[in-house]
Amino acid sequence: MKKIFQHAGRDIPASFVVFLVAVPLCLGIALGSNAPVISGIIAGIVGGIVVGAISGSNLSVAGPAAGLITTVALILDNLKDPVTKQPLFEAFLLAVVLAGIFQIILGLIKAGKVADFVPISVLKGMLAAIGILLIFKQFPHLVGYDADFEGDESFFQKDNHNTFSEIGLALMNTTPVAIVIGVLGLCLQWFWDSVYFPFKKYKNLMPAPLVVVLLALLLNAIALPMGVGIKEEHMVALPIPDSILQMKALWHFPDVRFLNHPGVWMAAVEIAIIASLESLLSVQAIDKLDPLKRVTPSNRELIAQGFGNSVSGLLGGLPVTSVIVRSSANLNAGAVTKLSTISHGIILLASLLFFPHILNQIPLCALASILIYTGFKLAKPALFKEQWQKGKMVFIPFILTVISILLTDLLLGIAIGLLLGVYFVIRSNYKVAIRSANMDEQFLIKFSSQVTFLNKTLLRQKLAEISNGANVIIDLSPCDFMDNDIHEMLEDYKVKAKINSIKLNFRYLNEKQEKKFNL
Repeated sequence: MKKIFQHAGRDIPASFVVFLVAVPLCLGIALGSNAPVISGIIAGIVGGIVVGAISGSNLSVAGPAAGLITTVALILDNLKDPVTKQPLFEAFLLAVVLAGIFQIILGLIKAGKVADFVPISVLKGMLAAIGILLIFKQFPHLVGYDADFEGDESFFQKDNHNTFSEIGLALMNTTPVAIVIGVLGLCLQWFWDSVYFPFKKYKNLMPAPLVVVLLALLLNAIALPMGVGIKEEHMVALPIPDSILQMKALWHFPDVRFLNHPGVWMAAVEIAIIASLESLLSVQAIDKLDPLKRVTPSNRELIAQGFGNSVSGLLGGLPVTSVIVRSSANLNAGAVTKLSTISHGIILLASLLFFPHILNQIPLCALASILIYTGFKLAKPALFKEQWQKGKMVFIPFILTVISILLTDLLLGIAIGLLLGVYFVIRSNYKVAIRSANMDEQFLIKFSSQVTFLNKTLLRQKLAEISNGANVIIDLSPCDFMDNDIHEMLEDYKVKAKINSIKLNFRYLNEKQEKKFNL
């Protein structure tokens, strides 16, 4: 704890940046999910305070995730009252609570290691794709066109447009003051990070995104009396109840009477699996960006996310996961420890209770400039160049993950990238599992540590190259595992070798290995 507070001078300013990014995203994700708007803010508060306190991650920020928008919308569509045909949000909240319990169980049985099987090229592809998505999706907001909700990551949108057609519409429906604020915001952030910035020692005390928002408030205050200011519909829209009765109408709680509803249990399993995978992948991706190269304990992260989802569901909130966009904003703002994550949740709670009117004066174009700059940092051209230089076995899964996420959505894109990554791993293993060399009828065949049925064709090719009467050494010393198919092929070849006068010898690491393979 002492170490955390040592960095408060950097973490507290960073928490305000995360807070500013989180507000419109939480609201937008709730709207996109067809859920009450307040549920997105509750999930953001719980993700910051509860998950932030329990998680072992120093930089990851949890909250409602765009990757779950489609899942939540479909679940709400399935959980309907048979009479009124209205979504049973109380039943959905019960599913969120149960999903959290399932995640805690997954953490306790050490299921978090599944994320270790995702290739790094896929993780980097995910980061680059999210960066490009931020640039494309936030561009309309940057120029003052806010038809699509904040936080949308899907290629096909609810307004029957797609990512690219929305940009075309935005260019035909711009707001001049929004363009001025947005472009100045981008320039200011670049200047803050450039070699020309004169106060480098102090820039983390006042991160550039905070200055962007203050500048936007000032410029809009000047423009409004002139009749050219940004209108209310282009600003943050935090709900402001006029009375306690209105507050009660906004709030929902889980209802245990739906425990006997089979759809609730199915929804809980679905949320637990998707939220767990997204959280584990996001945390791993953020760990790759951490300049201190700290590693988040994956099983502890599952437990933290589980507690977060259970608490969020109990309080009326959406499911929470670790979110790359907010985590990247946190990192870029100079955060060092989880104090930033926890503090942003506290500020989010305070804003809901005490000063929603002030937040509702912030133009969305200012926040869009922050997110676009964050996206550029995630998808720098240098990243693509680095992956290209590592060869096609790395670059192809990377670039296809990027394309898949851009043209579908985050989860489907990752699934496609993961399948491609597994394919290339298998292909690579196929080529190097068995190597051979020969000279003057002297043949050497060397096995790698793992040889499986996938290598049968390769072994058959190597053995077919051996001529009658040759001397052959099959070196098994590096081999830890050989499955039964390979073993039988070698047994059969021993018989063939005697028939064709081939002198065959097996080389072992020691007597124990010789007894193990028994050839």
